Amino acid sequence: MTARAAVILAAGQGTRMKSKTPKVLHTVGGRTLLDRMIDTVEATGCERIVVVVGTHSPEVRQRVAERLGEAAVAVQDPPLGTAHAVLAAQNALAGFNGDVVITYADAPLLTPQDLEPLFALRAHGADIAMMAFEPSDALLYGRVIKGADGHVIRIVEARDASPEEKSVRCCNAGMMVVDRARLFDLLGRVGNDNAKGEYYLTDIVGLAVAGGGLVRSHTAPEAAVMGCDTPMQLAHAEAVFQQRLRGHFLAEGVAMLAPETVHFSWDTQVAPGAMIEQFVVFAPGVKVETGAVIRAFSHLEGARVGEGALIGPYARLRPGADIGPEAHIGNFVEVKKVAVGKGAKANHLSYLGDGTVGAGANIGAGTIFCNYDGFDKWDTHIGEGAFVGSNTALVAPIRVGAGAYTGSGSVITKDVAKDALALERGGQIEKAGWAAAFRKRKLAERAKKGKT
Repeated sequence: MTARAAVILAAGQGTRMKSKTPKVLHTVGGRTLLDRMIDTVEATGCERIVVVVGTHSPEVRQRVAERLGEAAVAVQDPPLGTAHAVLAAQNALAGFNGDVVITYADAPLLTPQDLEPLFALRAHGADIAMMAFEPSDALLYGRVIKGADGHVIRIVEARDASPEEKSVRCCNAGMMVVDRARLFDLLGRVGNDNAKGEYYLTDIVGLAVAGGGLVRSHTAPEAAVMGCDTPMQLAHAEAVFQQRLRGHFLAEGVAMLAPETVHFSWDTQVAPGAMIEQFVVFAPGVKVETGAVIRAFSHLEGARVGEGALIGPYARLRPGADIGPEAHIGNFVEVKKVAVGKGAKANHLSYLGDGTVGAGANIGAGTIFCNYDGFDKWDTHIGEGAFVGSNTALVAPIRVGAGAYTGSGSVITKDVAKDALALERGGQIEKAGWAAAFRKRKLAERAKKGKT
């Protein structure tokens, strides 16, 4: 197979997003647009990836360097158009021999399967293989002009198109595959005699054809090449992404009572046989095993849910929550960085942060793992079969032994031995008749003020 590389264009200003966050660092499915595109080209087997960034977005450059290393960064300065942007990647691709796929970082729904037809066209003799689509509204897109043989002759930008050319429905999606040597030869001959005075990547099509080259196109679904220039387009892409994942999980045997209300992340894992109720949100890093039930209005992030476990309703699992088989995490229970053992239960109104809960333990309503002292986090460990009474505050670091009990309403500050009972309560004081006297006094005060 011919070697593959990728150039990802991420130097746009993104002004229509109207956000301090650079456009390509916005997310779909909990994954940045930039990372999603890197994932896509990596999955096609690209051995070298170059991301073209602008000087206005140091955060984008930083993210590329973190993900791929500084060698993957190419800077376009000043911004003079898409051809100029790709040309900025020339040094980074020095020594590479093979096909280069050019993509845009703001197309989060593009998949490796969408790109493979372009590589196939190159393998079958096309000098340039380009992605086309037929949008519902073609107003702003460059038109793909073809000859009688169906091969591409040129691409005309919308601003420069004649009325006849604007009637063409086939539009340029922006993705191309070209041999590296031919690509940079063509880019070196691109001019800027157009309405915007920019160097258009699309001009290499006409240059290639003029030199006897063959340019062929593959038509992709509109959703696959959808760009995200505005918050509305970003929301649309998110909706399409969610619809795709819902369909995937339903086909795999995951039950959902109201799939349109469930939101997944790019890396969510749900095993067949699990069941998800209404209005559940999966942030990144969640794995749910078979037989588990995620009840309504729960939010999960960075968590694992074991086989047959019951979560919610209204539960929150934060990063590091590891819920064992058949365990119960109930309504208004929050779990963070705690491993909950098999069959353990925390059914109501509790916070479990940092530590472990042994198999079969019971955490009473209102229990708090007091894990933070204002500077450091400390662990709480509950032994197997232990019973923590309602409204108990466990001040970490602390251990409650296997089979031990804590009395309701206690503040436990010392370790509790196995099978022991720990109580911490002040003595109860009772004042006879106090309530009646209080009511009498308050009523008299109201009467004096003319109130009833």
